[in-house]
Amino acid sequence: MKPYIYITRKLPAEVVEPLSEHFEVEMWEHGDVPVPREVLLNKAERASALLTMLSDQVDRELLHRSPLLQVVANLAVGYDNIDLQGAKEFGVTICNTPDVLTETTADLTFALMMATARRIVEADRYIKEGKWKSWSPLLLAGMDIHHKTMGIIGMGSIGEAVAKRAKGFSMDVLYHNRTRKYEAEKELGVSYAALDELLAKSDFVVILAPLNAGTKGMFQEEQFRLMKNSAILVNAARGPIVNEKALEQALEDGQIAGAGLDVFESEPIDRDHPLLRFDQVVALPHIGSSSTDTRYGMMTLCVENITAVLNGENPKTEVK
Repeated sequence: MKPYIYITRKLPAEVVEPLSEHFEVEMWEHGDVPVPREVLLNKAERASALLTMLSDQVDRELLHRSPLLQVVANLAVGYDNIDLQGAKEFGVTICNTPDVLTETTADLTFALMMATARRIVEADRYIKEGKWKSWSPLLLAGMDIHHKTMGIIGMGSIGEAVAKRAKGFSMDVLYHNRTRKYEAEKELGVSYAALDELLAKSDFVVILAPLNAGTKGMFQEEQFRLMKNSAILVNAARGPIVNEKALEQALEDGQIAGAGLDVFESEPIDRDHPLLRFDQVVALPHIGSSSTDTRYGMMTLCVENITAVLNGENPKTEVK
């Protein structure tokens, strides 16, 4: 009997074809609607491999109910939806998709910062709503990006890629990371700073850190009070790093000037989410890596990792 693979979203046929040639493959066929938990649990019971999304919880319950499971390939660089310790105990290999999405996510992060600072979305809406009647000196005046200070929280590969882009705008770049990156300091001209110092000095605070016990809830009222009143927060990492009620209050009180958000504490959000009432908030539906080339690259990497493990070989990007 061929090993059974379950894929939790509908992927393009040409991506899945290499798996279908050698394995039994089934996909959740309902477009962008997440696979229900009970369906995932039932499918996992006989699966040798799962290709999952960030919204799919691979926890001890699932691992316990999946005696044949050998590998989980997560279509993301992050893996906070997976119980790594549990996977290790059950002998399940976990893979992610690092590197392939680095530059694309950096592009989106910088675009989100620029859109928030220069009020791009607000200006687009202004024209489409028929409000543009004349030119005036301060019409939709925004904030300069060039020669400002960017503070990056999380200097991994994406953080370094964003820092490179910032240098093209003659920005000073501070960073805060769990460990200092001396090579990055030398090559990119960035400077390490304690978190409080970074918050106090930065015109743009960009969150690119992974979600873990040390970063969850990192941004509370205290952190927003340390930021400049003119500063903009950009979160292209994970929503739970930021306490959204504290962010809402900071925007309400004018403690910060705006926020560009690609992620939220609980996703997806609806149109009544309290942060969407602010003109100075640019909100995106978690599309940091969403270019066609990159998403196909991520899907292909997942397929290659699954194929390798089921063939008794080492995967390309195992999470250790």
